Amino acid sequence: MKRNKIIYWIATLWLALGMISTGVVQLMKMKSGAGGADSIAHLGYPAYFLTILGIWKVLGVIAVLMPKSPVVKEWAYAGFFFAMSGAIFSHLAAGNAVNEIFPALLLLVLTVISWYFRPADRKMSPVNQ
Repeated sequence: MKRNKIIYWIATLWLALGMISTGVVQLMKMKSGAGGADSIAHLGYPAYFLTILGIWKVLGVIAVLMPKSPVVKEWAYAGFFFAMSGAIFSHLAAGNAVNEIFPALLLLVLTVISWYFRPADRKMSPVNQ
C-alpha cells in the first residue's frame, strides 16, 4: 500500500506540474513551448482554444490535488485524458515528429498512472453498496 501511495504522489505531482505549466503557457498565449500558440496554430486550432485549454488545465490541477470531491476528480482525470489523447492524435494527423508528440504522451501516461493508483479516499464509492 505504501508503494502505491508513493507511485500515486510522484505521478500526480509530475502530472500537476506538466498541466499547470502548459496551462499557464496557453493562458499567457506564449508563442513557443509545449501547447504554445505556434503549436496550436500549426495543428489548425484557433487562438481562443488556448484560453479554453489553459483554464481547464488549471482547474483540473486544482481538482486533482484537493482532498475529497471524488466526482470532480473523475471529471478532471477524464478531461486530462481527452485533452492529451486529442493532442496526440492532432500531432499525428499533422505529421509531427515523435519529439512533438512526447509531451502529450507523457502527460497521458501520468494521468492514467495517477488515476489508477489514487488512494481510496480519492475514489468514488460504489453507488449500490
